[in-house]
Amino acid sequence: MEGQIGDLEVEKHVQYILSVGKRKDNFESVVMEHLRMNGAYWGLTTLDLLGKLDMVDEDEIISWVMECQHESGGFGGNVGHDPHILYTLSAVQVLALFDKLNVLDIDKVSNYIAGLQNEDGSFSGDMWGEIDTRFSYIAICSLSLLQRLDKINVEKAVNYIVSCKNLDGGFGCTPGAESHAGQIFCCVSALALTGSLHHVNKDLLGWWLCERQVKSGALNGRPEKLPDVCYSWWVLSSLIMIDRAHWIDKEKLIKFILDCQDKENGGISDRPDDAVDVFHTYFGVAGLAHLEYPGLKAVDPAYALPVDVVNRIFFSR
Repeated sequence: MEGQIGDLEVEKHVQYILSVGKRKDNFESVVMEHLRMNGAYWGLTTLDLLGKLDMVDEDEIISWVMECQHESGGFGGNVGHDPHILYTLSAVQVLALFDKLNVLDIDKVSNYIAGLQNEDGSFSGDMWGEIDTRFSYIAICSLSLLQRLDKINVEKAVNYIVSCKNLDGGFGCTPGAESHAGQIFCCVSALALTGSLHHVNKDLLGWWLCERQVKSGALNGRPEKLPDVCYSWWVLSSLIMIDRAHWIDKEKLIKFILDCQDKENGGISDRPDDAVDVFHTYFGVAGLAHLEYPGLKAVDPAYALPVDVVNRIFFSR
């Protein structure tokens, strides 16, 4: 493999993530205030993939996560913010990283998630009712991690996801909506976690996904769109789950991700020379983990957590 661990600025990325967690008054922290729970998941999972999770104050983080929980059982994006299924999954994932799912009232959280399932099998994001296949994935992923999938109608959930499948093999956010790599990840992951991948036309979808690779080696999310580091995760995870990851040029993708690093201050951006953020830093590092870049922990393509964290949940009880 061309890239060696020295090409990935591990220490600078670690320092960048730690600094994002501490800053409260800069532009990035202000615009991210409402989704700080997601930011915590992106940053902490990156640290874990780099083998550096021990550099944060575990007790302080877990205390903050639990402050974000509502009476309903759901979690908000920050203390004092409304609960949403998006932030609830991130909270579960952060607690899983630290092997602290036992601090949760698991039935309370899982009842909140199950209560968001609609009659047609779809899921709403919160009490206001927006429906999206992202929320189907989030519900299934959360409940699977909590070992409470029996709280929902899995058959109806799967049938709703299948109703969002398109003629090109991809999936959209609702029935008839355009195929998009992010939605494909959500739908394929949800089907994988429920043992329902037989609903996917793997060759047709694999072809659509591998066509997302552009000349630079990067991946985009839809035809004719600009490439973005984050699709290193959405596209590659989907290809791995359907056994078609060998259909793309992995070396060129590695080079693209490494080219998106800020080699002076740390962090990874969407494209070379753009401003970095914690979202793209996580998906860049997670993409490299999928590409078996040296020195990184393996990451599970469906749960979006390090493989050892997932194994600890399911095999150590």
